[in-house]
Amino acid sequence: MTAHDEIIRLREELNTHNYNYYVLNNPTISDFDFDTKLHQLQTLEADHPEFFDPNSPTQRVGSDLNEAFVQVPHKYSMLSLANTYSAGDVADFYERVRKALNDDFEIVCELKYDGTSISLTYENGALVRAVTRGDGVRGDDVTANVRTIRSIPLKLHGDYPSLFEIRGEILMPWTVFEKLNREREEQEESLFANPRNAASGTLKLQNSAEVARRQLDAYLYYLLGETLPTNTHYDNLQKAASWGFKISDAMKKCTSLQEILDYIAYWNTERKNLPVATDGMVLKVNDLRQQKNLGYTAKSPRWAIAYKFQAEKACTRLNSVSYQVGRTGAITPVANLDPVQLSGTVVKRASLHNADIIAGLDLHIGDMVFVEKGGEIIPKITAVDKEARFMLGDKIQFIKTCPECGTTLIRNEDEAAHYCPNEDGCPPQIKGKIEHFVSRKAMNIDGLGTETIALLYDNNLLHNTADIYELKVPDLARLERLGTKSAHNIKKAIENSKQVPFARVLFALGIRYVGETVAKKLANVFRSIDALRNASYEDLIAVDEIGERIALSVQKYFRKEEHCNLIERLKAAGLQFESSNTTAAVSDKLTGLSIIISGTFTHHSRDEYKALIESNGGKNVGSISSKTNYVLAGDNMGPAKLEKAQKLGIKIINENDFLAMIQ
Repeated sequence: MTAHDEIIRLREELNTHNYNYYVLNNPTISDFDFDTKLHQLQTLEADHPEFFDPNSPTQRVGSDLNEAFVQVPHKYSMLSLANTYSAGDVADFYERVRKALNDDFEIVCELKYDGTSISLTYENGALVRAVTRGDGVRGDDVTANVRTIRSIPLKLHGDYPSLFEIRGEILMPWTVFEKLNREREEQEESLFANPRNAASGTLKLQNSAEVARRQLDAYLYYLLGETLPTNTHYDNLQKAASWGFKISDAMKKCTSLQEILDYIAYWNTERKNLPVATDGMVLKVNDLRQQKNLGYTAKSPRWAIAYKFQAEKACTRLNSVSYQVGRTGAITPVANLDPVQLSGTVVKRASLHNADIIAGLDLHIGDMVFVEKGGEIIPKITAVDKEARFMLGDKIQFIKTCPECGTTLIRNEDEAAHYCPNEDGCPPQIKGKIEHFVSRKAMNIDGLGTETIALLYDNNLLHNTADIYELKVPDLARLERLGTKSAHNIKKAIENSKQVPFARVLFALGIRYVGETVAKKLANVFRSIDALRNASYEDLIAVDEIGERIALSVQKYFRKEEHCNLIERLKAAGLQFESSNTTAAVSDKLTGLSIIISGTFTHHSRDEYKALIESNGGKNVGSISSKTNYVLAGDNMGPAKLEKAQKLGIKIINENDFLAMIQ
């Protein structure tokens, strides 16, 4: 068997396994065996780049390309549906259809998934384009990101039309949503209100590798084209399922209004057991000829309507408001409530977010408040029952000093939150910074959990992160709930953490707004903590995706003497404050030149070209400015970068030109 034949065989086999796992939920191979076959295919494709195929299963992982999205016109406009919220409105819709058609008809009922709409175009069985709804006439081309979604087939099987479009919803499963929000909460980043916002934000990320990590899902619900396989909506989707698409098995054909109402009643309860969010259902006339006869209004089809579920809410008493201090000093007000049942759980507390929310609600102690779950996950107070006010307590006034250390709070003009500025003396901030430092994605020091850190802090053994590396086994062993064995394990984990690479050490420092991704970008450009400390504002914002807020935060961190002293202590302890992959100088042919890389290349990877630029004395930059000397452009260069380079008169070179420059 030739290499090409083996590549084709592996691609077909892996596509089948992907379909079994992500669409049918019926895997026929272990994860280990799948990964082994995928690795074999990656190796073969690397050895034979002439057989590259963008629809190969190996392309599911995404890339670190950072290009602007291109707007694409829709072949068929993506109209919105008219919404209805009551059984009476559904009955009115049914009656309008009956009178207009004056013929027998079926209504297809299907769940309305709460995500972000997508339009997929397939040519000869291969995905060629994925476009967001946009304004209904034009949308963003997000094909690279959609290729990472494993429930969307890259290659079809069966008897499909040569050209067609299929539409559906990109979703973030509840489990992924909850995990993502937990991670954001740990970093004190704003939480996504619901899976729809999270899915929409993820689909617009510029880094498709991060999109892949977030494990989006998709359900497809509408087939369009000139040569559709059948004359009914329901049968077309059943055909699409046979080609490899994930089609909801909750669809049902109904021939009477009562069947529709029974469907609504069933799913109004049962939807809470689904792995993804739904906010209603869609009712569509099944026959395509009848759809055409019914036609469209200016904004929506007359042959379909959306029924929206009412948000579940409850009324309960507000007993008090407490205030939590986060790792970065952010103050979060929390409403303490009489326990109330809501969406299957007992709710006792709800976030009030910030002072503006409290003022807008005009909250008083003892108020009867309405509580909803944002996306049915995060409890929030949406309103006050002012008619129920009786024997009111005090009006809620946002605190002016930190509840933990008494420091006067501050609030930046462009932010809604209040902060305690005493970051090196406020106990929750000190312990929070240590917890962040030892976390898995940072220094990964196993054994130092929240309770152990609090124990060490209370026993004056831990006041900052540098103290971790001065802990002694006897001191640890004598503490309650530890003992000699646990102490030795903790000490071993501390020693192992000294091998953690610079990017993660930088993330572990807990500089405000410097999350895991930003830390990697800064470490890749500046290579050492000293280079980062000495970077100018202009140097910082020249880094890809680093804006004013992050740049100012980094500079502010290094201006504090306490932070510089802490870093020196961590250096002395043996932590990695320099990138280990710093490229040795080869020549000075690019000295003084700033070069930006854009597109995909044939001879070398983007990272290899970045290393070549630095090893020959040049500087990699992440955004185009008047100070940029060259754009090293490959295939599919971002249109926004191309336009800006041409506008500023910056010379654009290809990889052959570049290689000639450094030879």
